[in-house]
Amino acid sequence: MRIAVFGATGVVGSALLPRLTPEHEVVAVSRSVRADESHVRWVEGDACSADDVARAVDGAQIVYYLVHSLGSRDFARQDRVAAENVAGACERAGVEQIVYLGGLGDDAAAASPHLESRRETGERLAAGATPVTTLRAAMIVGRGSAAFETIVALVDRLPAMLTPSWVSTPTQPIALDDTARYLAGVCGNQLTLGQSFDTGGPEVMTYRQMIERIATLRGRRPLILEVPVLTPRLSSLWLHLVTPVGASVARPLIEGLKNPTIVREERLRTLVPFELTTFDEAATMAFAQ
Repeated sequence: MRIAVFGATGVVGSALLPRLTPEHEVVAVSRSVRADESHVRWVEGDACSADDVARAVDGAQIVYYLVHSLGSRDFARQDRVAAENVAGACERAGVEQIVYLGGLGDDAAAASPHLESRRETGERLAAGATPVTTLRAAMIVGRGSAAFETIVALVDRLPAMLTPSWVSTPTQPIALDDTARYLAGVCGNQLTLGQSFDTGGPEVMTYRQMIERIATLRGRRPLILEVPVLTPRLSSLWLHLVTPVGASVARPLIEGLKNPTIVREERLRTLVPFELTTFDEAATMAFAQ
């Protein structure tokens, strides 16, 4: 099959491409010019451009939508426009399936603007005639993942941390490779069309426990003190000072940490069965890259 991947240069897209290329013809969409590779044809384009999107999906049977505009001042609007472009172009081109990676917790009543944008993106994609398969994930554990890299940087740079109350929020992080396996596994699967699936790793933990687990793997023992008065704005500015993630990216992420991100159903584990990677294994692999 011919598959178009939007967000192909991102963390998840880069992990997904090698899982698609052995069996499919892949068109990878990038905002910059890239040389074609074996089984991958690169197309320069921006999801916010209707013309670029139409050119990228022409002839495709499956389209992966792994795009987000986090870090932009108007990320919600940009994501909305991009999703509408892709939904419209897929409908006109006769695409058989859109696969979208959204976020766990995006349906909470008090979801953060970032998670609300993820939910709205899924709705805009599904507004067209093309069936959408949505996978919803919490933190992705892998090199380049903004949330994961933020926590690693905190552990590496701070011997003591004054942390806000969100460190007690439960979450279910998933390994980058497992995310790519799930995404590849739903490709063309008729049982997944028009369906939304929760995806997560084998362990539920709080962010504090995650920090402590990473610290152990890094050979560190930071002092962690929880304080209830650190606002999302102050949290993001604090992260901007001590991590590689800018405040424009950190703040939307931090605002979303108040929402529990736990898998509530496990249908996908039956449809795409494999042994999930533990958190420690996923983190160790990320450190080695």
